[in-house]
Amino acid sequence: MDNIGVVLALLGAVLAALLAGAGSAVGVGRAGEAAAGVVTEDPSKFGKVLILQLLPGTQGIYGLLIAFITLSQIGILGGDSNISLAKGILYFLACMPMAIIGYWSALKQSRASIACIGLIAKRPDQLGKAIIFPAMVETYAILALLVSILAVTGIAGLPV
Repeated sequence: MDNIGVVLALLGAVLAALLAGAGSAVGVGRAGEAAAGVVTEDPSKFGKVLILQLLPGTQGIYGLLIAFITLSQIGILGGDSNISLAKGILYFLACMPMAIIGYWSALKQSRASIACIGLIAKRPDQLGKAIIFPAMVETYAILALLVSILAVTGIAGLPV
């Protein structure tokens, strides 16, 4: 079990991409269902509802970014992949904010997007306001992204 540190770090990277991506896939799918209903009634609203549908997709991008940074740090994408158990645990934990918050915020953001798609169905002139509601949920995904980036990039310099 010499590689258990690398395995744990890799697991963290995979979970960041997997959970954030799954949340985004579900969120974009749900919002797409609502958007399709609006476009069925009024095809001219396509561009407006498309913006709202895409918002829950950002968490998947953030999770993928954390996975790439982690894979680079641990040597999977080139370099030395000799990671101690302690560092493996640290990398795993560093990926968890993006994995967990990415998943949940994508789902919650999709609910806000769906509600705002309904707003656009009735009041298409309110797009600016409609974007703000799901964007507020995005704030927490960005905070999780920042925590994970700072944690993952900071581990390499630790003497563990």
